[in-house]
Amino acid sequence: MAVASHLISRMPAVASIRASVLIPLVQQIDKRSGKTDLLLASHGILRLQLEDPYAVLPMARYVALFEDAATITDEPALGARMGTGFKPADIGPIGMLFALSPTIRSAFERLSKYVNAVQGATSSGVFEENGDFVWSYRIVDPAMWPRRQDSEFTIAASCQLVRSCFRRGWRPIEIQLEHHAPRDASVLERICGAPILFGQSGNRIVMNKAEADRVHRAEDKSLIEILERHIGDLVNEPTAGDIVTEKVRALISIYLGRKPVTVATLAAELKMSPRSLQRRLSEEGVSLRDLVRQHRQTLAAHYLGDRHAAPMSEIARVLGYADNTVLWRALRSWEKKGNDPSSTA
Repeated sequence: MAVASHLISRMPAVASIRASVLIPLVQQIDKRSGKTDLLLASHGILRLQLEDPYAVLPMARYVALFEDAATITDEPALGARMGTGFKPADIGPIGMLFALSPTIRSAFERLSKYVNAVQGATSSGVFEENGDFVWSYRIVDPAMWPRRQDSEFTIAASCQLVRSCFRRGWRPIEIQLEHHAPRDASVLERICGAPILFGQSGNRIVMNKAEADRVHRAEDKSLIEILERHIGDLVNEPTAGDIVTEKVRALISIYLGRKPVTVATLAAELKMSPRSLQRRLSEEGVSLRDLVRQHRQTLAAHYLGDRHAAPMSEIARVLGYADNTVLWRALRSWEKKGNDPSSTA
């Protein structure tokens, strides 16, 4: 049985990220190129903004800047390499919560719960699959693409957090990344210490369940409460009208193609009755069926519109369909209803 997922409470009107997150990236560009300020300016960012711990930037600018930085420094694996130097303090109190957690599982549960204190438009959660423990991360806005650097940085940094906070020689079972495989994936495999699957529906770290549940330290509950209170001050308060819909969207993005997405299973994750979940969604003018269809159309548009598109059988699996035939029928149905996925990306 899957554990309850911890998701962002809502997607803000303008997806944003803490400006201070860019500091390590700027330091790397400073070392490798003399074009840092020019690059920042081209994305509408001033270096002074990075010094304010409460300043925020549009998430799209961060993602685009990271991609440009990899090009300017001529380092395709820039994000992953930067992740190897990641420290708990780099994400402030969230990192300290991670470091103080008694188990790897609880550390990732907290990371997922509070990830929107650092950035918006993000879906993050934990679940169990085939006896393994899985942490999932994905930027939910399809317009923020390409985003290889952010994905690889986040996964590599998260692996580094586990090694620095729990066990130096730790290795995951498998890494899954949403973008297509680069020309040479050996650098990534060496950094992550595990085989990598590309072209997946999200970015995930698959871990040994027993190792994730092993207790490494006693928890200082008083200190944890102080940190959580401080993080709560940074997190945007959810509005009553959209919290359920956005949590359901986040769950769909995590589970589609990996476990059944039904009213009963999602209601259990959200600690609601199936009837209450259906009522709340109805009040917000949507249904689970609508949300699943919308997510599938978004993913289909992305994968089918890519010139390096994966095989149809792989796309069908990612979208949660039994086979190519079911996917084909869905595509035909969307086209007849004027919802051609090729025009929704």
